[in-house]
Amino acid sequence: MIGAGYVGLVSGTCFADFGHDVVCVDLDQRKIDALLAGIMPIYEPGLADLVAANVKAGRLSFTTDLKAGVAGADAVFIAVGTPSRRGDGHADLSYVYQATRDIASAMTGPLVVVTKSTVPVGTGDEVERILREAAPNADVAVVSNPEFLREGAAINDFKRPDRIVIGTDDARARSVMQDIYRPLYLNQAPLLFTARRTAELIKYAANAFLATKITFINEMADLCEVVGADVQDVARGIGLDNRIGGKFLHAGPGYGGSCFPKDTLALLKTAEDNDVPCRIVEAVVQVNDSRKRAMGRKILQAMGGDARGKTVGLLGVTFKPNTDDMRDAPSIAIVQALQDAGVNVVAYDPEGMDAAKPLMPDVDFRADPYAVAEGADALALVTEWDAFRALDLARVASLMNRPVLVDLRNVYQPDDVRRQGFTYSSIGRP
Repeated sequence: MIGAGYVGLVSGTCFADFGHDVVCVDLDQRKIDALLAGIMPIYEPGLADLVAANVKAGRLSFTTDLKAGVAGADAVFIAVGTPSRRGDGHADLSYVYQATRDIASAMTGPLVVVTKSTVPVGTGDEVERILREAAPNADVAVVSNPEFLREGAAINDFKRPDRIVIGTDDARARSVMQDIYRPLYLNQAPLLFTARRTAELIKYAANAFLATKITFINEMADLCEVVGADVQDVARGIGLDNRIGGKFLHAGPGYGGSCFPKDTLALLKTAEDNDVPCRIVEAVVQVNDSRKRAMGRKILQAMGGDARGKTVGLLGVTFKPNTDDMRDAPSIAIVQALQDAGVNVVAYDPEGMDAAKPLMPDVDFRADPYAVAEGADALALVTEWDAFRALDLARVASLMNRPVLVDLRNVYQPDDVRRQGFTYSSIGRP
């Protein structure tokens, strides 16, 4: 497994838990040293225990020596980052291609090279070209095997997947991939074999569609607020239609994280390069970007408009619960909007504060939710961590200068909050 980041570490650990022998390779010596010491580079529930168990069993190891990791392998997975390239939004494939060149110089026999990283259509063709140019006589096949892991639920997603997409037209590669995923057959996980380019596009199409569902329900939430409807009932009313489904219909401050923002931009770039309009995805990106800052304005409006010199407390800063990931988190734009209006911002997050501090240098991070409430003129619930779902609202109100709660995740029932004396606003509810 080349790359011991989020995808590589979770995937490699789960493969080891299936009984395979897995070597995770990463160039970052500090990350490898930490993993060897049992320290995880990311927060993912259950991961540390699973890593420890498989290291102890001798099935999982970590190294910076790619040559040693690749030697004798039946399959090598490329699971390095593909961040948005500065300037045009295209996926930066430099790490993928460098890993490919390194694999080419290290392989010792027949090999299946699998792109697990999210890559634009046609990347597998270039990976194959690099490999064959470097080792023209090698018995090597290139496969696309995109990941569909949700941060915070990645282990369950890997072990109980909706589907496993494998893009190859090579019979030997297909056989190797079936062997790798055979332990999942008891869970009746469907293996979908496609052409390689099709598999690459499936990943982007899936994420763009989910981002569209989120953005759609957020626009319906805005309409609900104006016309006096309840977006949660609207979401339930449409989600019970099995053609639509209820997932990703939770109104909130917009999507963020490591996948949806960069993958929608990369899909748009691919479409542009091929002269194919993707107007719906364009609108999704634009609406989501503007929504995040609009949530800052929503908090200001709840405070009466002029909030200069006042203090707002944020409950949660990560883009979702059960992760420490701050990439494109809505909280970043919310903090910026509040600070631009002269507001002092304090915050607490159960796992994300270390990652957030460099991104929010002027935010005062505190020890718990009640410390955030102390002296605040408003509280905004930004990330729906379980720790925020049953706060002692009477205690919170007593600590605040003014009991104003802006619930950007609709965690609380309006009547319950207002009974405690709060001025309360939420998303898409009257």
